[in-house]
Amino acid sequence: MMRSVAVVTDSNCGLSPERAKELGVYMLPMAFLINGELVREGIDITQKEFFEKIADENTTVSTSQPSPAEVTDLWDEALKDHDELVYIPLSSGLSAACQTAKMLSEDYDGKVEVVNNQRISVTMRQSVEDALYLAKQGMTAAQIREKLEDEKFNSSIYIMVDTLKYLKKGGRITPAAALIGSVLRIKPVLQIQGEKLDALAKARTPKLGRKIMLDAIRQDMEGRFKWFVDKGEAVINYSYSEGVSQEEIDKWVKEIKTAFPGYEVTGESLSLVIGCHIGPGSLAVTVSRRLAE
Repeated sequence: MMRSVAVVTDSNCGLSPERAKELGVYMLPMAFLINGELVREGIDITQKEFFEKIADENTTVSTSQPSPAEVTDLWDEALKDHDELVYIPLSSGLSAACQTAKMLSEDYDGKVEVVNNQRISVTMRQSVEDALYLAKQGMTAAQIREKLEDEKFNSSIYIMVDTLKYLKKGGRITPAAALIGSVLRIKPVLQIQGEKLDALAKARTPKLGRKIMLDAIRQDMEGRFKWFVDKGEAVINYSYSEGVSQEEIDKWVKEIKTAFPGYEVTGESLSLVIGCHIGPGSLAVTVSRRLAE
């Protein structure tokens, strides 16, 4: 008899609670401490409210790991209707939540497989969709975890940041670099390859920043990802943080589609964990390998 496998994740994947429910995915909302008060993404606070809070100089915001009880309660709920589950948390390089989950899973007699495939946001959402597909193909939770971990570096994210204020606040760049950047109105382009959020380039204008991102995606597709691009398995997505107008999003999608004709381009807003570090007004583009047919 085929074992049924539940797919469990957290809100760092960028799915809304409504969309997760539609897909049949169990999703843990990520928590933040705002001036000492605990709020949960998509439940106690909207994207708009969150960015209004972090814009206030007097507000302190920090990310908070879900409590062990919250994690295991969700697992227990999923296991009421399924034989086993795969849990896809935020990249281990950006949070200790993955390590904590691995320890908690030891009490579940092999029924819980924790995936460390070092992803976040739209590429993490791709992992969730792939897990759903693999579960429908009859794979066990252990086989799905292994497959997703094999895929972890088959994705790239490029992000253009509107302001250096939040990178400075989070200690990711020096105050001097932030000041020079602000005076020159530099738009940094960042990249996420697996675990780390790293600098890629500096653009003097948003237009140049968008071109740098598209060139980087093209380079990946013609280089290290060529093997799966040639098989028609590449998927291109966009993302954005609060403060980007619908007009700007539409313009960005059009530019991506012009650069990569024939691709269906979909997107979600960036999860609040990334938003916390980079602030409002950011645009992103990603390429991943899609396992789902």
